[in-house]
Amino acid sequence: MLLKTFGWSFAITALGLVAAMFYGGWQALGVVAILSVLEISLSFDNAVVNAGILKKMSAFWQKIFLTVGVLIAVFGMRLVFPVVIVAVTAKMGPIEAVDLSFNQPDRYQQLVTDAHPAIAAFGGMFLLMIFLDFIFEERDIQWLRWIERPLAKLGKVDMLSVCIALIVLLIAALTFATNAHQHGGGHADKAETVLLAGVAGLITYLIVGGLSGFFENRLEEEEEREAEAEEEARKSGKKMSAIALSGKAAFFMFLYLEVLDASFSFDGVIGAFAITNEIVLMALGLGIGAMYVRSLTVYLVRQGTLDDYVYLEHGAHYAIGALAVILLVTIQYQINEIITGLVGVVLIAWSFWSSVRRNKALEAAGGGDDADSREEVPSGV
Repeated sequence: MLLKTFGWSFAITALGLVAAMFYGGWQALGVVAILSVLEISLSFDNAVVNAGILKKMSAFWQKIFLTVGVLIAVFGMRLVFPVVIVAVTAKMGPIEAVDLSFNQPDRYQQLVTDAHPAIAAFGGMFLLMIFLDFIFEERDIQWLRWIERPLAKLGKVDMLSVCIALIVLLIAALTFATNAHQHGGGHADKAETVLLAGVAGLITYLIVGGLSGFFENRLEEEEEREAEAEEEARKSGKKMSAIALSGKAAFFMFLYLEVLDASFSFDGVIGAFAITNEIVLMALGLGIGAMYVRSLTVYLVRQGTLDDYVYLEHGAHYAIGALAVILLVTIQYQINEIITGLVGVVLIAWSFWSSVRRNKALEAAGGGDDADSREEVPSGV
């Protein structure tokens, strides 16, 4: 099972390391290995969230996610995206930008760094909306109840998450402009760019998430019609799987996953420049890491890990919220990539530990798993 799920990741790792060795020797191999670990550590929370979405999709679309999705993630976000950033911000053609990345890596890095405020605003707003919509939703299973219960009640207010996200964006843009002006920097004129990029991130979330949700909701009628058949199958001892998303619903879910992955990869792409300026090594290292994130996502789905450890999804969304805040803060201030990676790891590890405690408490209580039992078992606090 493990080899079947991670086989392609192992193969890509071997090929990537060999390619790095031929490209730049042992030093290049070490750089690619470090970038791979960086990408995996920064994107582990991405895999958990992806698994929560992917488990709703059919086997066909899961395969599409692992094939076409990998091409988009590796070549699109890890190779083409930095080049596009440079081309747009420096107002040059893509071919000229590629030439710049190979022949003038320092200049290339500077151009990407200059574009970081807009990138952080877009990705930060997209991720912030994911977190807010999660935390404002009423749920049977709650992890940090002292936070989630009152916020779930507030979530009944229409469009509250959008309002909060826009307020956060406005504060970030104004703070960026004010600090740049006070320090005599040349970035004050980019406050408008930050604002527009953040609004674009919000619009992207609303469009893609709204379309996927629309088509997913259309399947509810079909699920209701088959509810009686499922109940009869359970009584007769037959195992009947849940309806998997397909068609337009699955397509927009797939699109949502790709935009989500893109937002998660922003910090990895930018952080990679702190390790190397070589676009080839960057693509190899981040590409290997992206493959493992994909394989880990499928592993979580097939093993039913999210069903067994019910707080993992909560921990991942809290990690998303933390990453969103970090991205927005990095519009003005620099934050070490190690801190960014550790925040997600700590939150997910904490949620996993809380899930283990919950399972042990339920087992000790006789294995009950109803709502009342859940209220009596320990959560994250």
